[in-house]
Amino acid sequence: MSPRLPIALSCGEPAGIGPEIAMKAWAALKDSVPFFYIGDPTHLDGPVKVIADPAEALIAADALPVLPLPFEGARSPGLPQPAQAQSVIDAIARGVELVQAGQASALTTCPIHKKALQDGAGFAYPGHTEYLASLGGLDSVVMMLACDELRVVPATIHIPLKDVPTHLSAASLTDTILITHAALRRDFGIVAPRIAVAGLNPHAGEGGAMGLEEIDLIAPTLEALRAEGLDLIGPLSADTMFHARARAGYDAAIAMYHDQALIPIKTIDFDRGVNVTLGLPFIRTSPDHGTAFDIAGTGIADPTSLIEALKMAQRMAEARA
Repeated sequence: MSPRLPIALSCGEPAGIGPEIAMKAWAALKDSVPFFYIGDPTHLDGPVKVIADPAEALIAADALPVLPLPFEGARSPGLPQPAQAQSVIDAIARGVELVQAGQASALTTCPIHKKALQDGAGFAYPGHTEYLASLGGLDSVVMMLACDELRVVPATIHIPLKDVPTHLSAASLTDTILITHAALRRDFGIVAPRIAVAGLNPHAGEGGAMGLEEIDLIAPTLEALRAEGLDLIGPLSADTMFHARARAGYDAAIAMYHDQALIPIKTIDFDRGVNVTLGLPFIRTSPDHGTAFDIAGTGIADPTSLIEALKMAQRMAEARA
């Protein structure tokens, strides 16, 4: 897909900081990363240019290009309106449609508020990732968090810690590693990816003294994939695999659960982390933060993560091209 196509940016929850950071991102990137906003132009505080076709976003302009989508009522910072929930969902679906039709190079999504969508539109998905998988016709996709210093993938995501061992399986771990490996090649241009895999238990189980998941599940899965030619390191003790010298030895890390993955990346680069959905038939990135209702409408929202998400989407489109 041509990187000269613009990126589609779905509006996300209008009561959050999405409209503000979208405008700030456009001000920062208008000369380097073409994108257009899908949503209600009246929700934006700044110069906008209503467009009828995504191609218009490539024309140099002094305003944020907006593909208009009607919303019920005015924006209410900090206070989601149930009547607007369906339009938030429609903006995501419209972005996917445009990317799959070859009219946009990638989809970047502003943050949504899942409870607002459930309350207002009966949204049946745990979040963006699962909804996008459904739109892409897939049962399984992978969440990656990425910044310049680290790419990390949790093998399990939003489940209680006590449930992680029962959710891990050879099949699910294999899928996660294979999807990550394919994405590193296709979307990041890494010809021979090196992937580090964490253990589940302290000290990666310490030979069985602190748990058997490494011996019974993780190590055999890695051995089977090595036999297929994958360059895998592990299972590793998670407390020693994220310092700078260790990170130099791999292109991405697979963690076993949510915090094992997100604590290191948010410590290394809290502001520039990007959420990337791997395994979709289209590119999707998003900022690694939520709607921030507490500061919505105050003008102080930091657009850095959205800027990085748009820049990463552009680089991924170039890699695929």
